[in-house]
This record gives sequence, C-alpha cells and structure tokens, in this order.
Amino acid sequence: MAVEIGKFNNLQVVKVADHGVYVDGGEEGTILLPNRYVPEGTEIDDWVDVFLYFDSDDLLIATTETPKAFIGTVELLKVIDTNRVGAFLDWGLPKDLLVPYSEQHHPMKEGESYMVYVFHDHTTDRILASSKLNLYFEEEATDLEPRQKVDLRVTDKTELGFKVLINDQYLGLIFHGDAFRPLAMGERLPGYIKAIREDGKIDVIISQHSSAGNNGLEDQILDYLKASGGESDLTDKSNPDLIYSQFKVSKKKYKNALGALYKRKMIVITREKISLVQAHDQTDKQNKVQAKEKPKTQPKKSSSIWG
Repeated sequence: MAVEIGKFNNLQVVKVADHGVYVDGGEEGTILLPNRYVPEGTEIDDWVDVFLYFDSDDLLIATTETPKAFIGTVELLKVIDTNRVGAFLDWGLPKDLLVPYSEQHHPMKEGESYMVYVFHDHTTDRILASSKLNLYFEEEATDLEPRQKVDLRVTDKTELGFKVLINDQYLGLIFHGDAFRPLAMGERLPGYIKAIREDGKIDVIISQHSSAGNNGLEDQILDYLKASGGESDLTDKSNPDLIYSQFKVSKKKYKNALGALYKRKMIVITREKISLVQAHDQTDKQNKVQAKEKPKTQPKKSSSIWG
C-alpha cells in the first residue's frame, strides 16, 4: 500500500503507545499519530483519517488537523519568518512550510501573503512551496476557446493587470482595463476567455457582457430599462460601483454603451436619468396634455363701483 504524503489518508491503527498510536503506512512503515490528535476511544484495528507530513526532525508524522494547503494545490499563505534558507509560511501545522529562495518569484517579506504551489520535493524528501507558478502550470492552451466560461483564481498583480490560474490548469492574464474593479489576491471568481494569442498565451476577462462586445451591454441596458418602467437613475454620472454592481462593467464601457444607444435614438439622457425614447415621448406628451387642460386663471373682478 502506498500512502500519499501531503494529503489525507484513511489508515488503520496497528499499535497503541504512551505517546500516541501508530498507523499502518504501508511502504513507509508505521507512522505516529501523537496523543493530542488521537480521536477519543480509538483502538487497534480502527481506521482514522490523517494528514501526513514531515515534522521538525524530517520524520513522517500523522495529524488529524486540516492544514491550509495540500500537495498539488495553490493557496494564499502568510510569511511568518525568513532566514538564509528561505521564507517560512504558516500553513496551519506545527512545522512551517518552507519556500526556498530558488522557488521565490520575488523575494518574500515577513508579514506578507503570497500565492504558492505546494509540492513534494523528492530530492530532499521535503514538502516545499513555490511562488514560481509558471514552473508548475502551463501558460499556453490548446483546449480553450474565446468566450468560454472558466473558473479563475487571482495569483499575482503586475503592471499589465492580474495573473490568474484558469481551471486550476493554466496561467492567464486579466488586463487592468478588463478587471473593472480591484481584485484580491487569492480571490476566486468566474470569468471568460477573451482571446488566445498567437503564442498561445491566454487573455481573460471577468465580464460576460464585455466579452460579447458593447452590443451585448447595450441589450442589457435596454432590458434593464424595460424592466424598470422605461427609466433609470443609473446615468453616466453615477458611481462606478453602482454601475459595476448592476452590469459588471466599468463606468467607461457603460458610458460608451449609453452613447451608442443615444446615437441610435433608443434612449434619452438627462443629468438625472436615462429613459427609453418611447417612455420619454409618452411622458412629454402627457405633460403637454396636462398643460393644455390646465384652466386659465380668471382675471379678478374689479371692486370699483364703475366696474
């Protein structure tokens, strides 16, 4: 039986000792589960779910605690110490997770958090982490298509935009102009493939409306106006956050779409609101009718005896 180091395993208890119980690790031999992690009432032949990792003496040990990361996963972890060997991350276990300098994309600083990939280094037989995600994930894809819906996780911020992990398989980029709002490191969100470049690199966008072009956004605005009785106070002067909350696009794209609808004579824009042309014409007609039907003010009768 081969156990999986850096992951949870369901293993059988084969020995009880003063300092804990030992589980059957197959080719790895028996593995200690210290007393503080042993479930109450555990006996020989019982099966327990344990996470396997290396302790401070580099011995394989078991725990029932759940760490913040597993081998083969990418997680946002905080640096709690640095020394001449590298940076040490808090991953929820007694022994901190090491990121050697050779595995740091940029020099890591104590107190900062980074997206790292966790792996088993068979050369040193240690569990390590790396912020050089490009060493472990492809940056080119042949099985993705423009406008395809994908799952994203933000891994880094650059001058161009935000680097993301796509479907836990590929690395891509969201340009700042396609982000529409600040993105948080480690944030998970849905997205769409914007384009596959000639070199195979992947551009991603987080708004379906923008991936479909402004025409798609224009239709969304028209539908929104129809559902709102033909009028809306969400104008080109509105707060960008309110615009994003409703349409998931930047204020600039929203203003462009409003301008296109105005040129097509589909809407009327004032400082206070936007209206469908039909609704605006109807309101204007009603105002004129009301003004016409309003009784004229009768002149006062003179109180003079000569009146």
